Amino acid sequence: MTIDIDIQNATEADGVPEEEEFQRWVEMALKGRRKKAELTIRLVDEPESRQLNREFRGPDRATNVLSFPFDAPAVVDLDLLGDIVICAPVVQHEAKQQAKPVTAHWAHMVVHGTLHLLGMDHQTDKEALQMEAAEVSILTDLGFQDPYVDDNRL
Repeated sequence: MTIDIDIQNATEADGVPEEEEFQRWVEMALKGRRKKAELTIRLVDEPESRQLNREFRGPDRATNVLSFPFDAPAVVDLDLLGDIVICAPVVQHEAKQQAKPVTAHWAHMVVHGTLHLLGMDHQTDKEALQMEAAEVSILTDLGFQDPYVDDNRL
């Protein structure tokens, strides 16, 4: 498996995971789904997250994770999946609020964002069940508990 991740750390928050952890989480999310991939994970603070969320999704608030899949034309042979933007302060706040280990929540956000880059979504109940099942399986394989056990939805 060849996974190339560009980590862009644009946050001032403490407690950001090490690059090796991001690599491991992405590799597990892609296991059995992709053998080669390139993606960017950008770690941001609330103002940037809020601006991106407002511009691309509509809500005028910071959010935990945003995914921007790269849709290459059929004639272009690239392994580029796209970009994931994670708001460090929101992830840390949610982990505390949901009484979850912060590392487990970081892993969840990375897995969730990676699955979005692969085309998974949660717009319908059926899609949500499929995506959540994949997340739970991946996170369990990583040694984390089911993030939905208390029904804390993204």
